[in-house]
Order: sequence, then structure tokens, then C-alpha cells
Amino acid sequence: MRTFLSAVLITLMALLVPASAVAYWADRELGDADRYTAAMSPLAGNPAVQQVVVTQATRALSGQIDAGPFQGGVDALLGEALRSFTGTAAYRTAWDAANRAAHAAFLQALTTGDGNAVTIDLAPVIEQVRAELLADQVPFADRIPVTRVAVTVMEYDNLGALRKGFRMLQIAGVWLPVLTVLLAVTAVAVAVNRRRAVAATGLGLAFGAVLLGIAVSVCRRLTLDDLPADIDRAAAGAVYDVLTAFLRTTAWVVLAIGLAVALAAWLAGRHRRTP
Repeated sequence: MRTFLSAVLITLMALLVPASAVAYWADRELGDADRYTAAMSPLAGNPAVQQVVVTQATRALSGQIDAGPFQGGVDALLGEALRSFTGTAAYRTAWDAANRAAHAAFLQALTTGDGNAVTIDLAPVIEQVRAELLADQVPFADRIPVTRVAVTVMEYDNLGALRKGFRMLQIAGVWLPVLTVLLAVTAVAVAVNRRRAVAATGLGLAFGAVLLGIAVSVCRRLTLDDLPADIDRAAAGAVYDVLTAFLRTTAWVVLAIGLAVALAAWLAGRHRRTP
């Protein structure tokens, strides 16, 4: 009976490893503005992301300028100026500011916000871009009005359900990792053969880490496959990768720990049998 109970606890622990990692990630990584901004910051130098920024910003800014028959030339100038702008420190500052604003809007929508869309105001970013364009003497840059520009960054048919799920992850982010550790300790404590239980616990940790890695990989493919046709897949993939870097690192670390524990228990057993 004790052996059976230990096996059940180890199985539950293995299944909770990916769930614990995801809950902790949602609460402490996605839920923290500084960590989110720091994770997204390197994408400012990603070529695919830069191209998306240039395309979208050119479209937004040119729509604010009425250049008549010179509209095509103005769009080209804006595009070239924005490409140059993406290599400056000011662009990185604007990128971080936009991501921090998006994070704040996202959290507000998931906690106290209403409706089924998340929007951010890009007026501070446009103001900074306008100043840079004016400094570079780009024609018609002075005609860019700095007004509130609400951009929808997420739409969801049932944001209320997403709020409940995010809230549950925030709560689980504290308790699931603790519960996982308690299950592992209890499984070893109740086992008849504790050395074998330790080895099985290590293998259970490794199995849970493999499940986590598979889940991250499968979700990446499903997420990219579900994107609209006008969304750049390379840029979206880069965003997904930086946001889930913590989960991938956690999977490798837990896998290494689990295999090390299992190997240590196996070697200890061989050492005892050696005359």
C-alpha cells in the first residue's frame, strides 16, 4: 500500500511540474512589468520585428499627413527615416515604453478592465518619433499631429473567461510549486524503499520537464498557425520565444536535476551492493 501511494504521489508530482512552471511564469514573469519589459527589450534589435514596426508605424504616421500628390514620396521618406530610427537609442526607449504601456493595458484588462479588447495609447511614442523626424528634417514631419492614437493589441471573444483563468494562474503560481515539492518529499517519506523512491522521483521530475518542453513547442506551432495572414510569422515567433524563454530554461533545469537525482540514487544502490 505504501509503495502504491508513493507511486501515485510521484505521478501527480510529474504532472504538476509543467503546471507549476506555467503558473509561476504567468504570475511572476508575465505579471511583472519590469520582467516583461526586460524580456521584450532585446526584440528591439530583431530584424523581423523592426520591419513590422517600420511597416505599421509608416502606415499610422502617413495616415496623419495629407501630402496630396506627394503622398507616395512622403511614405517612402517616412519608411527610410523610420528604418534609420530603429537603430537609435531613442527607438529602444520608445520600444520599451510601448511594451510597458501594452503590459499595463493587458493587466488592466485581465484584472479590472471591461470589454473584450486591449488597447494602448501610442501618443508618447509618436511624439518621440516626430521629434526625431523633425531633427532629421524629414519633409512634412511637422504635420504629424501628436494626438491620442488607440491601437488594439488584443481582441478576445470572451475576455471574462480569460480574466478568470489568469486569476487562477496567479493564485496557483504561489501554491503549485510548493505542492509539487511537498508531493515529492511525501512520496519518498512513505515509500518502503526510499532509494528507489528517490530515483523514481528524479525520473518523474525529468518526465514532467519533458512534458513542459513539448507543451511549449506544441503551443508555439499552434499559436503561429492560428495567426491571421497579415501577421509576420517570423516576428510573432520571435515574440513567442522571448516570452516563453523562462519556461524553456525551466524545462532544461528541471530535466537536469531530475536525471541527476535518479543517477545519484542508482549509483548509491550499486555502491551498497559492491562487496
